[in-house]
Amino acid sequence: MTNIHSATTLAPVFIGLPLWQHNSWPKRWFGHAAKRQLADYSLQLNSVEGNTTFYHLPGESVVDNWAAITPADFRFTFKFHGDISHKASLRHCDAMVTQQLNLLARLEHKLGQLMLQLPASFGPAQLPLLEGFIQKLPADFSYGVEVRHPDFFAKGEAEKLLNRLLMAHGVNRVIMDTRALFTGDVDNTVTAEVRTKKPRVPVNVIATANQPVMRFVGNNNDEDNARCLQPWVAKCHQWREQGKTSYLFFHRPDNQDAPWLAQQFIELYNLRFPQSALPELTFAPAPATQNSLF
Repeated sequence: MTNIHSATTLAPVFIGLPLWQHNSWPKRWFGHAAKRQLADYSLQLNSVEGNTTFYHLPGESVVDNWAAITPADFRFTFKFHGDISHKASLRHCDAMVTQQLNLLARLEHKLGQLMLQLPASFGPAQLPLLEGFIQKLPADFSYGVEVRHPDFFAKGEAEKLLNRLLMAHGVNRVIMDTRALFTGDVDNTVTAEVRTKKPRVPVNVIATANQPVMRFVGNNNDEDNARCLQPWVAKCHQWREQGKTSYLFFHRPDNQDAPWLAQQFIELYNLRFPQSALPELTFAPAPATQNSLF
């Protein structure tokens, strides 16, 4: 079975989803019962966006198990806890940061990146806080910052200051692309709910460091998703040629369908760049339909 861990002469690309398990995946994706879905997931995708640490930090034994059951080239990308980014707003949180870093350091080289997701209320006036926070972080980890304040997307002085700050400290700016999510009519209650939770911000593409992060939120229409994915096909290849290791994460309104969105991106990439093809995901065959006798 082919998987995304195959070697390539270009810089690697890490592709993942916002979760590594769903109760529908053993039958729909893996094709067999799975007690440890992370193990099956990590055979087909080589990263994951670990939202769990935004809400709760696991125990050391749990982290050790994650490291033990995943391949050597798998990369976890976890978020800083919400108490750090939202409740404390980066103030007086050194002990919490140290606790989380020490915990996730147990993953060793499998810790791909730590992402700091800031609320929309965190604006240009707080940039000195962000810089002070970054300056305290140990240099042996890779970091990404996601902002949501509208001033950071207006291509004005605030955005320039943010990008310069991140470049100066070698921190990646996390790019959120929700264009497909907000395309077309609301098709169900799940899409309606997700639209209230995800930010609708411009897609300003910039690599402020060498491990750019893109979070793509699609909808339930393949044509809409393909149209919004196409620019990322070219950008991903450009980053690879430039020696940048990109992290691409794919969301759907109901994330049980997220693997198929990741596969759609891979297929589009391989069609355009067949000489640098990414191995595709494999899915369980669809159940056979029985013809009616009447």
